[in-house]
Amino acid sequence: MGERAMPEVYTVKVADGQAPEADRPSKGPVYRSIFAKDGLLELPAGLESPWDFLSSTVERIPKCRLLGRRPVIDSKAGPYVWLSYQEVYDSAIRVGSAIRSRGVDPGDRCGIYGSNTPEWVIAMEACSSQAITYVPLYDTLGPNAVEFILNHAEVSIAFVQANKIPDILSCLPNCSYLKTIVCFSNFPIAQKKQAEELGVSCFSWTEFLELGSSGFELAPKQKTDICTIMYTSGTTGEPKGVILTNAAVMTEVLAIDRFVVLTDKEFSEEDTYFSFLPLAHIYDLTMEIYCMFRGSSIGFWQGDVRFLVEDIQELKPTIFCGVPRVYDRIYSGILAKVSSGGTIRKKLFDIAYNYKLQNLEKGIPYENASPLMDRLVFDQTKLAFGGRVRILSSGAAPLSRHVEEFLRVTTCSSLSQGYGLTESCGGCTTSVKNVFSMAGTVGVPMPSIEMRLESVPEMGYDALSSTYPRGEILLRGTSLFSGYYKRPDLTNDVLVDGWFHTGDIGEWQPDGALKIIDRKKNIFKLSQGEYVAVENVESVYRRNPLVTSIWVYGNSFESFLVAVVVPDKTALEEWAASSSVEAGDFPSLCQNLKSREFVLDELNKTAREHKLRGFEMLKAVYLEPNLFDMGRDLITPTFKLKRPQLLKYYKDCIDLLYKEAKEAKA
Repeated sequence: MGERAMPEVYTVKVADGQAPEADRPSKGPVYRSIFAKDGLLELPAGLESPWDFLSSTVERIPKCRLLGRRPVIDSKAGPYVWLSYQEVYDSAIRVGSAIRSRGVDPGDRCGIYGSNTPEWVIAMEACSSQAITYVPLYDTLGPNAVEFILNHAEVSIAFVQANKIPDILSCLPNCSYLKTIVCFSNFPIAQKKQAEELGVSCFSWTEFLELGSSGFELAPKQKTDICTIMYTSGTTGEPKGVILTNAAVMTEVLAIDRFVVLTDKEFSEEDTYFSFLPLAHIYDLTMEIYCMFRGSSIGFWQGDVRFLVEDIQELKPTIFCGVPRVYDRIYSGILAKVSSGGTIRKKLFDIAYNYKLQNLEKGIPYENASPLMDRLVFDQTKLAFGGRVRILSSGAAPLSRHVEEFLRVTTCSSLSQGYGLTESCGGCTTSVKNVFSMAGTVGVPMPSIEMRLESVPEMGYDALSSTYPRGEILLRGTSLFSGYYKRPDLTNDVLVDGWFHTGDIGEWQPDGALKIIDRKKNIFKLSQGEYVAVENVESVYRRNPLVTSIWVYGNSFESFLVAVVVPDKTALEEWAASSSVEAGDFPSLCQNLKSREFVLDELNKTAREHKLRGFEMLKAVYLEPNLFDMGRDLITPTFKLKRPQLLKYYKDCIDLLYKEAKEAKA
């Protein structure tokens, strides 16, 4: 496909802004992508369910490979083994009929619980074949959340990975709706007996397939049917069940397709997608449905982060969707490899890097920015993704500008950063290939979405500003959710006059791209009356190379901020060695007072460099040697900080930090 001439502004205004009214703040103009300037993407006639995507691809390329995994023999993973489109289709038909044989009817709810596997996708497609609503159960959430979802969604049958069956069993005494459990593999005998004693029927995957029939009649489907109820983990409170209809899911997939076709090269059977982000999240789910729509293959990781890089090298994907935490690790790995190659190689890398970066900044497409340097230098660095990758995508959280630039230069592929929510059925904005000015932004609206900003006066954000309009991001379109399951109160809180209020703060850029700059709810007042937009403050401190993760805390009873910092192990240990600080192992080094003072000083230097205000500076830090994790309920599955839980976990540390800081001041 030849290069298309791209415009300088990528959005069109379709409605003017609004002045403030009574108790409602002002609103900015309504914008759409130039790729939807004549109207938002609508679902074509004849499409009723995502099942139609798989069915049409099977008719077109039945023998092409679809789902692949690495069998493990004697604790060693072998090459990928593949199921064809026809084999997946046939299995989905049989599993769908088996589900119906258990008394599950169209519109009923089926749970799916486990990490990404072929069985996960086949169970999903089986539900779609029979118009049954599937309910992903978070692979990273504990039994309490799983129990809540099973009851709230009235799940009657669940497909469960073997290592997750204990979590399900712990829920059974309090889950009256669940009657059937199907294991992704063989059902452990003792656990099967335990479940059956509680009145629940249990099947291995093979046993359940035998219940099905290839000739079972498919249920009629409508685009208004509920495709999935996808529960968001949330940073507070109980999970919310986001209702996504067949129409919303299919429109999102077709919006991805239109955007890719118009700005890049569409997916095809020549492409391979690496599946490791949780299928229980909308980001990966919509990408995998898009792969099936276009006939691409999907290779699954082993489910163990220790073998993530090995799986990538074995699969050699052409499409890779990740989150900043993963890209940060790959960035650090490439840098470490370059540095270990010696002074001459490092110098050559720096020359090649700066030359290509300058060309990218001039607007030269990445394919033509430095073909010679690509062959001499970057053909080696792109091996971090297997060597064949052509599209990288990042979502779920902001990707650091320096990491984004680095990957654009070194991977010889396009990288798009996007923004989306479960409520928007995944991506609602994405950056455009080869438009380097969009680095550091989340791009422009998808063809199924229109957007506007709403002023937030208490935070100083003006959606009608003539320079940089800022405000809460509002969404409207054809791929939005229909509401929260059984929670009209929560639905009415966020859907106002047809606009979904995201709670995120955005800023329009001159080229029509959107930049996420803050979160509306994560603002608190210090005792002297100053407001702190804490996510913005944390984003500044995260720029310091000493920081892996940071949680900044303050409240209306205190006049200053403190923080819990997860330091970069290598950076802190190198400082300790150069400063003759002996502290034993890494946890001991984190407890060392000199380490804490050093990190605090370095963070406040960063704060001054980026012009944070005095009350946004830190007065004390606690160094945590372990990453914030889901096991301690400190982050969501998309790595967002769970602030109430962090406060509960580190309450004693926070109290001690305030005590120490006040004593030092006195």
